[in-house]
Amino acid sequence: MTATTSRRVLLAAPRGYCAGVDRAVIAVEKALEQYGAPIYVRHEIVHNKYVVQTLERKGAIFVERTEEVPPGSIVMFSAHGVAPVVHEEAAQGRLATIDATCPLVTKVHKEAVRYAAEDYDILLIGHEGHEEVIGTSGEAPDHITLVDGPDDVAKVEVRDPSKVVWLSQTTLSVDETMETVDALKEKFPLLLSPPSDDICYATQNRQLAVKQMGADADLVIVVGSRNSSNSKRLVEVAKLAGARASYLVDFADEIDEAWLDGVSTVGVTSGASVPEVLVEQVLEWLVARGFEDVEIVKAAEETIIFSLPKELRRDLRAEAAELLRGGASEG
Repeated sequence: MTATTSRRVLLAAPRGYCAGVDRAVIAVEKALEQYGAPIYVRHEIVHNKYVVQTLERKGAIFVERTEEVPPGSIVMFSAHGVAPVVHEEAAQGRLATIDATCPLVTKVHKEAVRYAAEDYDILLIGHEGHEEVIGTSGEAPDHITLVDGPDDVAKVEVRDPSKVVWLSQTTLSVDETMETVDALKEKFPLLLSPPSDDICYATQNRQLAVKQMGADADLVIVVGSRNSSNSKRLVEVAKLAGARASYLVDFADEIDEAWLDGVSTVGVTSGASVPEVLVEQVLEWLVARGFEDVEIVKAAEETIIFSLPKELRRDLRAEAAELLRGGASEG
């Protein structure tokens, strides 16, 4: 590694779980504690490998389809939200449900329902195939058109250009989203905006911190999983902010020492679903290689707390057993 006169780390704050992720992870832990294993979770509760593996060891079972859950069981819906058809599948499968959808995602779902009821064409800005986009689209499938970035705008068609509104996936890059919105407004001048910003406050805060550090960092390491949309956006934001290189890692041992060649300043940030311990391990890895000077880059304070899903206040095992008995009697 090339010798440098000074080696420092710029550590982005906030870090650790955002409120929506914290709520979802605690919900799984509380459900296991209250009702015992197994607790089935439809899709990964949050997009983080470490979190999923930890909960699996405690007795959570992650499934991709509702029909994989045995009748009479408890199933939890992930923080990304699900379409109404999934709730129907759970009822048909005689399952007791816990809805751990992030309240910020629920807000977007409600907006979709409201604008569909008013017969608007809804342009949903997001990434095709992402669980959150699938869930939101399912709220009003006949009214929603997916717009996957500014390059998609040219092919968008609506019934009435005077009655069109945009919504967005909550974990996107703020800048790319607004670029898409600007392109949509150029095509549809009467495009209506949602009553409040859809992009998650934690996503925005982390992107803002990376923008502040990007120009000063030779290298930015983003701690997060490859299926985490908000973590992948941080890599992009770091490069656009001026970082020479930026990489996404789940764990400290994935860092390549060659990345440090010629580097005097390393920026470290993490996605909104990354536990603090993984960031600490990256810092320890860097300290062991001479990057001992750590400076905090703070974009915002996060004080929001969400209450746990209301279903955790009921005896869901008894409800599940009753559902199973009801199904047997009907048969």
